[in-house]
Amino acid sequence: MSDAGGSDLSEADRRRIEANRQRALNLRQARLTAHPYGSAGDKQRPQETAVAVGNVIKVSGTKYIDSGGGFLIEQRTCVDPKDQEPAAVDEREVEKDSVPVPIEYDECLDCGDRFADSYLLATFDYKVCDACRDSDGKHSLITRTEAKQEYLLKDCDLDKREPILKYVSRKNPHNVRWGEMKLYLHIQVEERALEVWGSEENLIKEKELREEKREVTKVKKYNKRLKELRMDVRSSLYDKTSQAHQHSWGEGEVYNEEEDTYTRTCETCGHKETYEKM
Repeated sequence: MSDAGGSDLSEADRRRIEANRQRALNLRQARLTAHPYGSAGDKQRPQETAVAVGNVIKVSGTKYIDSGGGFLIEQRTCVDPKDQEPAAVDEREVEKDSVPVPIEYDECLDCGDRFADSYLLATFDYKVCDACRDSDGKHSLITRTEAKQEYLLKDCDLDKREPILKYVSRKNPHNVRWGEMKLYLHIQVEERALEVWGSEENLIKEKELREEKREVTKVKKYNKRLKELRMDVRSSLYDKTSQAHQHSWGEGEVYNEEEDTYTRTCETCGHKETYEKM
């Protein structure tokens, strides 16, 4: 029996009180431990110590706020930007970035204005701005074949004479299975022709001379064909048992650079035939 102000506790009551006290201690200890949803690797680490100060819990030097909902919120301290130390700056990088890159300007051959870039400059290395570009006139494009025929240029004049003329490649519009066409800038081809022939008058004279030679060759071919026709008409005068002569052309052919023609000779009768390659 106890004093008048107290009450007797049975053994069952004492066990219930002890169980409640132990449950409260376990709950508090659970709040001080690490978050239950940590990674599997965290379970293998040594247990971190936690010290609770009010609703703020300090774990390994980091402060967390106990939200009371079963998780912890990291406490961040506001830092005055004035108190932050400036990041280290590499002076060499600053000097390298601060050096301005000079822009090279070219003077347009037509208008005289200065410009940094244009289609003709980038494609054909021809210093003319986009405002002065005449796509249908002197800045038009010409094929390689037309350049050789119209201005009497050779392959070496286009491919080997310095500076080598630039070109653009396009698919042949007549047949896609043919090789790609090489298109040159018309005005550059004209300038190259003047370099080769010296003047426009010399070029015109050479074209006229070649045209005359071509006409003479055509007349000779016509007369030869006419003679063959006459011989066929008079075939009754000849022995029909004899076979017509078949020319046997050798593999060798002679190129006449001045007339741009080729000549081959029959190995049997010595007949020579002159022709052009298109």
